[in-house]
Amino acid sequence: MNAEPLSTEVAPPLIIGIAVPPANAAPSTVGAPTIEKETRAEEALDVPWQVVVHNDPVNLMSYVTMVFQRVFGYPRDKAEKHMLEVHHKGRSILWSGLREPAELYVQQLHGYLLLATLEKVC
Repeated sequence: MNAEPLSTEVAPPLIIGIAVPPANAAPSTVGAPTIEKETRAEEALDVPWQVVVHNDPVNLMSYVTMVFQRVFGYPRDKAEKHMLEVHHKGRSILWSGLREPAELYVQQLHGYLLLATLEKVC
């Protein structure tokens, strides 16, 4: 077993925690960042979005009720009302509001393996 120290070609020296590039390194070709203007209108961002849960033949009704209580903080009777709406009508609108929290709710429902979509209110 040979215990020779690493040469500077393998690991460049550090100066105050910053790696120093080797002397033969090419100069950076990265230009200045470009700043793009936001093209969407402010009104388009505030359009209400709906979180919709769709019926599936896999999950138990008690499980779906529990998920609605955990994700949305609904009391049991409201969660059961939405669960029965999903069961009988095939879908239920659980929440309406700004897009970003709506996307979070859909993602959480997917985490519980429920079929949920995001729909824009026209």
